[in-house]
Amino acid sequence: MKSFHKPETLFITKVRLLVHSLKRSLEFYQDILGFYVTYHDHKNAFLSADQTNILIELLEDSHAKPLGLTQGLYHYAILVHKRSDLAGIIKRLINHRYPISGASDHGVSEAIYLDDPDGHGIEIYTDRTPDEWPQENDALTMYTRPLDINSLMMELESDVPSKMPSLSQMGHIHLHVPNLEEAKKFYMDTLGFELVMMYGESALFISDQKYHHHIGLNTWLKDAPLCEVRQIGLKAYFLNVPKSMYLALLKRLDKAHITLLEDDDGHYVIDPLNQKLVFLFQS
Repeated sequence: MKSFHKPETLFITKVRLLVHSLKRSLEFYQDILGFYVTYHDHKNAFLSADQTNILIELLEDSHAKPLGLTQGLYHYAILVHKRSDLAGIIKRLINHRYPISGASDHGVSEAIYLDDPDGHGIEIYTDRTPDEWPQENDALTMYTRPLDINSLMMELESDVPSKMPSLSQMGHIHLHVPNLEEAKKFYMDTLGFELVMMYGESALFISDQKYHHHIGLNTWLKDAPLCEVRQIGLKAYFLNVPKSMYLALLKRLDKAHITLLEDDDGHYVIDPLNQKLVFLFQS
């Protein structure tokens, strides 16, 4: 299957989440979902599917304000390589009696939805091949139908793996935003993503290289406040920037009067939701 998450593509590689308790979070991420912990101290943990590439960073603040109805993360989405991988994860969640909040067929993909112990939304999904993606008026479309669990679970391998599949990647993120037009200016006009489809007047899906979406944006919590600095939620996300896009991105940032900052994470900007967006520039 064609890869839409490679060095030559603009895509989100990992997220940083603020949590109340690393111990509680690792019981979920490590023991249930099966991520490897590649680094762990008293305040931080880095999670990987292949023991090399970090997909999730956890940052503990036991006094942080609980997650609420705010702008920011709706869910982050882990992309697994094949249907049997998704079936194995579902079986593992069932074995641990961990609740799944949704299961959908989107035409382009099959997905389940759940929340981590702090309430961060998670999608775990597998893509169909691009030639199977539904079209409407000669354009890519997506829909939401019930997931055929019986068909999916027939893909289950005899031994349920205890670890997250090693080829798993950060497939996309989906954000609550107060205004789609303003979101377009930042994520499309400035960052360089292209429109894939609109969902009514309340959501849009954008991508690079004709993927179904690397970022989803919706106004379903239109009047909600921004997530506070010391509030559980998404605190940073990391964007792979192909070498061919580097100079053009810098020019667009300058035109939009967005300051490029730098710290230990590297070069970053503050997005319209007051979240840190770190650029991973390919050499």
